[in-house]
Amino acid sequence: MTMLIPFDNSYARLPEAFHRPTPPTPVASPRLVAFNRPLAAELGLDAAALAAAEGAAVFAGNVVAPGSEPIATAYAGHQFGQFVPQLGDGRAILLGEVVDHAGARRDIQLKGAGLTPFSRRGDGRAALGPVLREYLVSEAMAALGVPTTRALAAATTGEAVLRERPLPGAVLTRVASSHIRVGTFQFFAARGNVAALKDLVDHVIARHYPEAADRPDRALAMYERVVARQASLVAQWMHVGFVHGVMNTDNCSIAGETIDYGPCAFLDAYDPRAVFSSIDQHGRYAFANQPGIAQWNLARLAECLLPLLSEDQDAAIAQVTLALSAFAPAFETARLDGYRRKLGLTGDREDDGGLVQELLDRMAEGRADHTLTFRRLAAVAGGDAQAGPRDLFDEPALFDEWAVRYVARLGQEPGDGAARRESMERVNPAIIPRNHNVEAALQAAVEDDDFAPFEALAAALAAPYARSADDSVYAAPPPKDAGPYRTFCGT
Repeated sequence: MTMLIPFDNSYARLPEAFHRPTPPTPVASPRLVAFNRPLAAELGLDAAALAAAEGAAVFAGNVVAPGSEPIATAYAGHQFGQFVPQLGDGRAILLGEVVDHAGARRDIQLKGAGLTPFSRRGDGRAALGPVLREYLVSEAMAALGVPTTRALAAATTGEAVLRERPLPGAVLTRVASSHIRVGTFQFFAARGNVAALKDLVDHVIARHYPEAADRPDRALAMYERVVARQASLVAQWMHVGFVHGVMNTDNCSIAGETIDYGPCAFLDAYDPRAVFSSIDQHGRYAFANQPGIAQWNLARLAECLLPLLSEDQDAAIAQVTLALSAFAPAFETARLDGYRRKLGLTGDREDDGGLVQELLDRMAEGRADHTLTFRRLAAVAGGDAQAGPRDLFDEPALFDEWAVRYVARLGQEPGDGAARRESMERVNPAIIPRNHNVEAALQAAVEDDDFAPFEALAAALAAPYARSADDSVYAAPPPKDAGPYRTFCGT
């Protein structure tokens, strides 16, 4: 093989308790169906070589590129509140790490690349639909400006995987700042392996939080930063109407990125109780519950760190309790600041929170589309009330009554309407991965081997804030008769 990916694999150099050597399992007929050239360039990779047959062989797992040290990583996790002491990469294989053009270390991982020591009763494979879903949604999140793992490539395998029925198999190549999770810490804490916890803290600090390196209380300093990043991340989810769907601790990234796009979805009509996952039967991970669940996950991380903080357990608990208490105010600040930007408000007025909440309450009552309501408010702020969102409400009077208060609040702002509209359009997308559009693209690919709808949707999602996006077919809400939407885990 002449192609070179400049691997430098720091996680593989950690002790053997952290991972198991795991080569990918070759497939029958690898075919590259999606390749992210801009991301490849960002990573310093040879995009021309990777886009050819040689790249398909690497991205499907048939060839291990020079410098790669394929491993499956160990972790545990709380799944829907129940602790499982060993999970691990059951169908994912970390090929290695590269340092990108910005100097940031990034993982390159295959998802669906075959059996690993952590596969349990699984087959280690992935179906094409979930692979393409993660590709679309993770890249859409990146375009929306939300911290996320990325999709570098998707390859079909020429083999079927058996789920409810035989489906085309595929492998996703995922890029992340790291794949370290709350569950990674839980794996070692459950075994009382304090030495490994110390190694993991040192690795996370060196990789993600170097500013904490000189603190004598290194583990606490790391924890404080993880709390802050999670608060910011979940606030951004709320701003774009994203429902993760399966916020288990093994799906909570220490780097503060959105990870593991299983039964995820976006709100159409605003509903704080929205649940899309077929396995979330009690609404644990409903849209409005996400901040509380993130805090719950962080409490589980805090428990893992106690042995590193103080020999006096009460003192250690007091330290992490204080650090965790910063989550709620940090989230509320990030949430309100983001909504101010979405409403075109640059000042800080005492009742801005009430203005936001009243709008959300009226949107829920009137079943107004979340994305389009905020996008069309930019027209109102720019002085064009006729182009506003009132017709998105089942009862337009619900909007009209709030709009009086909103226009009065805009009157307290400096600047002109045109500039305000432009600033609002930079933070309120016209296009999100609408569930019906995603499903249509996946169905065409899975059932008809037709990737044109996938490619068209991916191109539209790459420019969600462009003014031209307002006229796109992908900006339209689902048909009125679409019915409730459900997603499935895809494992």
